[in-house]
Amino acid sequence: MKLSTILTFVPLALAAPAQLEKRAAPTVTAPSPAATIAGKSGDVETFNSIPFAKPPVGNLRLKPPQALTSPLGKVDGTVMPKACPQMFFSLDDRNFPTNVLGAILNTPLFQTVLNAGEDCLTINVQRPAGTTSSSKLPVMFWIFGGGFELGGTAMYDGTSLVQESVAQGKPIIFVAVNYRLGGFGFLPGKEILKDGSANLGLLDQRLGLQWVADNIAAFGGDPTKVTIWGESAGAISVLDQMILYDGDNTYKGKPLFRGAIMNSGSVVPAEPVDSNKGQAVYDLVAQKAGCGSASDTLACLRSVDYDTYLNAANSVPGILSYSTVSLSYLPRPDGTALTTSPDQLIAAGKFAKVPYIVGNQEDEGTLFGIFTANLTTTNDVATYLSTVFFPSADTAVIKGYVNTYQNIIEDGSPFRTFLLNNWYPQFKRVSAILGDITFTITRRIFLATATTAHPDVPSWSYLANYNFGTPILGTFHGSDLLQVFYGILPNNAARSIRGYYYSFIHHLDPNVDNDFGEWPQWSESKQLMTFGANSNSLQADDFRADSYEFLKSNVAEFYI
Repeated sequence: MKLSTILTFVPLALAAPAQLEKRAAPTVTAPSPAATIAGKSGDVETFNSIPFAKPPVGNLRLKPPQALTSPLGKVDGTVMPKACPQMFFSLDDRNFPTNVLGAILNTPLFQTVLNAGEDCLTINVQRPAGTTSSSKLPVMFWIFGGGFELGGTAMYDGTSLVQESVAQGKPIIFVAVNYRLGGFGFLPGKEILKDGSANLGLLDQRLGLQWVADNIAAFGGDPTKVTIWGESAGAISVLDQMILYDGDNTYKGKPLFRGAIMNSGSVVPAEPVDSNKGQAVYDLVAQKAGCGSASDTLACLRSVDYDTYLNAANSVPGILSYSTVSLSYLPRPDGTALTTSPDQLIAAGKFAKVPYIVGNQEDEGTLFGIFTANLTTTNDVATYLSTVFFPSADTAVIKGYVNTYQNIIEDGSPFRTFLLNNWYPQFKRVSAILGDITFTITRRIFLATATTAHPDVPSWSYLANYNFGTPILGTFHGSDLLQVFYGILPNNAARSIRGYYYSFIHHLDPNVDNDFGEWPQWSESKQLMTFGANSNSLQADDFRADSYEFLKSNVAEFYI
């Protein structure tokens, strides 16, 4: 399927569902905090913009989320949810022309037009029409991606997911959570660490899960049957929710979730909040905000106006730039919520022992390789990784890893396209490396490590190739949002992936109650389900074995 054909369907996916009949607007009375929430009717009932935390503004900027303590009264659940402040493009002067786009798109005025702002901690709930408080439907809790810089629940209408779950006889309730992004949700630095205000976006997600535990029964959901699902940074967040507080996912003595699904993301080995790289981000933000010489720089950052802080927070390198997935903002160990680097927590078995699904698009890195067209030799690639990604790593190790990608015929992405699609001299090599170190090979390392630590925890893994043939990009990172989340092409891939997920959400096993073919547990077979546009198949999870063994043996050199 060509990219142009796929994108043609996007407006259809985002369009409001047709109303077949006039239904009364639904209303739900939630207990904690007390609220009467009016929603939108249809074959899928929608309740948007439900506050789950105090607005993180003023003195609560750059503070952990605070649970609501007073009744909300009436909540209009028909309005479009506000997104948290966005980092569309970095304002970093080194990144022309994206810095010019950033100067336009990151302005408070433009963010307001796109309905973004600091008072953004809300949750959406969607359910099949006719659901009542006694229905006890399992819950799909969605955490969106966007490099911890972009996104919001308004972008993810779960209508088609709920409709398809009903059509397949496995109805679900869909919940989507907003969380703080960029410098509002993941600012690093020793000042942040001392204040106990690290990883705020993850804490927002956790408070959203607690809101579900307290309130979802009123919407007809079963709080004991919650599955967390995310894509990209959302998938990394799912893994982080599994390892927060050394794997303690309980609230009021009960688990907040019982299963996890990770699309294109899992473990990201990371340096601490107060590492040199993290501190450099904080210092630049403080300087740009005019707080660099303040006696208390963090108090100053909380006191400056929104426009000033937004521009300062967005002045560091972003994902849509030459730095690509060498993120300025991401979850980092803080010694409390995230006690150490995720790879170490997995190795120590400090993760929630819940069944999980984790997988990748075949060509995860092509979307990021387009930003590095100046790389023309393998030495250029190694230098780029050493300077932009891993400045404290042994350069010989970085060169050794690059050399495991011997040629673009076998090791170049988009994969299986021989000499084609090499947009610039090192495009296919760079794309393969960025995809592997961030998503694909790290997935296999995660699975192997987690299975060794807790072999009794069921896991399933996949590789999607349903967009094979798309020029330059292949089955690119994020293309599952079109195919799986929105299901815009009603083909084998959309139907079977969704069907496996619904079975997993209902039964904690993707094979129960469907006819899509047996998907073996990864721990038992080391096999991947390969999702194609027209059919599925199994393949051994052993491709690029030399790169896998090298990366696994040198993980400590690849902390971001």
